[in-house]
Amino acid sequence: LTNAMLPGAYLAGAHLLNARLTYADLIGATLSDARLDYTNLTGARLNWANLTGVNLTDATLTNATLTGANLSGVTWSNTICPDGTVTSTGCPT
Repeated sequence: LTNAMLPGAYLAGAHLLNARLTYADLIGATLSDARLDYTNLTGARLNWANLTGVNLTDATLTNATLTGANLSGVTWSNTICPDGTVTSTGCPT
């Protein structure tokens, strides 16, 4: 799904484990309770996306944008943040 254009998409509860969503446009998308473990979200645009309860274990968010994203209840474990740091507690927005 590299460069996928999915603004406003409804993907709640989706199982996208180990997916490649590099540079995807997910602005305003609903991804609540989705499984994004091991997913590559490098450069993805997740502004104003609903990420409530998303699992981001071992996910890569390098250079992704999260402005205004709802990150309540996200599972962070060995997650690479947009700034390249690795976290188990949450990425800065």
